Amino acid sequence: MSRLSEVDRHRAVGLLQAGLPISEVSLRMNLNRTTIFTARQRLHETDTLSDRPRSGRPRCTTQRQDRNLVRNHMKNRFPSASASSRHTRERNYQRISANTVRRHLSTSGLRARRPYIGPILTQRLRHQRTLWAQEHAAWDRIQWRSVVFSDESRFCIDHADGHVHVWRRSGERYQADCVREHDRWGGASLMMCCCTGSPKGAYALLAEACLEL
Repeated sequence: MSRLSEVDRHRAVGLLQAGLPISEVSLRMNLNRTTIFTARQRLHETDTLSDRPRSGRPRCTTQRQDRNLVRNHMKNRFPSASASSRHTRERNYQRISANTVRRHLSTSGLRARRPYIGPILTQRLRHQRTLWAQEHAAWDRIQWRSVVFSDESRFCIDHADGHVHVWRRSGERYQADCVREHDRWGGASLMMCCCTGSPKGAYALLAEACLEL
C-alpha cells in the first residue's frame, strides 16, 4: 500500500468531502483505492490525519543489562567495547554491537581515553612520596641547584607495548583504577638512563644505555 504524506491525505479527504467517489480520487491522485479508503477511515476513527507516534527501534538490551554493562566497566576500566560486546553475547545469548556498548557507556559519562601510565605504587611508596613532596615544598632555587635529577626509560625489543584505552569520566585521569600500572623490569629491552643537574652553575648530562635480556 502506498504511503501518503499528510498533505496528500488532506487533499484526498478534501476531494471526498467535495462529493467525488473514491475511484475518481484514486485516478486523479494516481493512488490505490485502498489507500484513499484508509485515509478516510483514519479521519473517521481518530479525528486526525497526522501520523501516530511510533515506538522507534526496539532496544537490544534491557535497562538492567545497561546498568550491568556500566558497573562492569567501573570495576575494570580497560576492556574494549568489542570485548564487552562479545562477553554480553556469551552471557545473555544476545547480539550487541561495539557501537551499542560505546553509546551506553557514553550516556553514563564513560569515554575511551589513553590511560596515564605510571609505576606500580604501594601504600608505603605513596606515603613516602607525599612526605618527600611536603618536606621539599619550600625549597628555593639555590637549594635545588645541588640536586641531580635522573630518569630512565625502557624500550621494548621483543614485543610492542600497543595502545590501550581506559573507560573513564572527565577528571578521573589519575584515579587509581584508571591508571595503567607497568613493571619497568622484565623482557628483552633497551634501558636508557639520564641525569642532569647544575654543579657550579654548569649543567651536566650523563646518559647510559644497557641491554636487558
